[in-house]
Amino acid sequence: MRRRDLGLGLLAMPALGRGARAEASTVRIVRQIGLPHLPLMVMEHEKLVEKHAARLGLPSLVTSWATLGGPGAMIDGLLSGQVDFGVVGAPGLLTLWDKTVGTAREVRALSCVQLQPFLLVTNNPAVKTIADFTEKDRIAVPTAKISAQALCLEMAAAQLWGDTNYDRLDPLTVTLGHPEAAAGVMSGKSPINSHYAVSPFYYYELATPGVHLVLKSSETFGGNHVNGTLVAAPGFAKENPIITAAVLAAQEEVNQLIGSHPEDMARIYIDSARDTHGVEEMTRIIVDPDNVWTTVPQKLMVFASFMHTVGRLKHMPAAWTDMFLPNVHGGQGS
Repeated sequence: MRRRDLGLGLLAMPALGRGARAEASTVRIVRQIGLPHLPLMVMEHEKLVEKHAARLGLPSLVTSWATLGGPGAMIDGLLSGQVDFGVVGAPGLLTLWDKTVGTAREVRALSCVQLQPFLLVTNNPAVKTIADFTEKDRIAVPTAKISAQALCLEMAAAQLWGDTNYDRLDPLTVTLGHPEAAAGVMSGKSPINSHYAVSPFYYYELATPGVHLVLKSSETFGGNHVNGTLVAAPGFAKENPIITAAVLAAQEEVNQLIGSHPEDMARIYIDSARDTHGVEEMTRIIVDPDNVWTTVPQKLMVFASFMHTVGRLKHMPAAWTDMFLPNVHGGQGS
């Protein structure tokens, strides 16, 4: 797809107060694995951050991209200043905010990346609900205890067995990347027989004979919920308001493109993720109503309330806007 064909063009933003020469010459953006990171993949593929930076007065901005498999290294990179923007799940954002709130290095997200459920799947025919898991089962999550999937599993356990038993299934969880976890579950030959998966992996797993759905995270939340957030490193947005505005404008343009050109977005995902599935199949996944491409979070406060209840958060935010930069405060989040 030619870049000039992407010309949806957002309305020009007003000039920001700080001189362009004061801003960084490079912005480092890091994502994780899977379809939830499609907006970032398109931003990289089509050089949309550079496009909007040039429109706002930074014609020479260089964007550096990298991919990590889990939130631990991402959080370390953001706090150490090695990453300027990184995609982490709601628990990662809440943890970063909790550790830094009220300090000069307070961490906030620039935007929500999407609303998407996680699906807990298994190849164990005896497991129909989470109550059926035993010590013989192993559940893959991106990072045990701290990933969004691990937390969603704890929330489901708390709903079933009470808050004091929220970690009842934690001993069964294993840290494993989504591609490896999906391959193990689909093969039926791995000791990892279950996977709390992200899109598109759960689509592939559920299409495999012998693999079935145990739980959809939206059932735990009572509706669509934030999946990933684009978090800014401490101080970066304040020191680089033009770059920050360019990154958000690029994401907003991608969200429009997903709605208007889903097949082109599917091609970009397949190319970027080196996915072997076809464009038609990937397009169906991208336009699945479960996948909501937005910059404003939903049900982030449900995550926060649970984490505060079980002692994972010292500070309880008053509203979702406490954890986000002002750029998206006008949206109807929760």
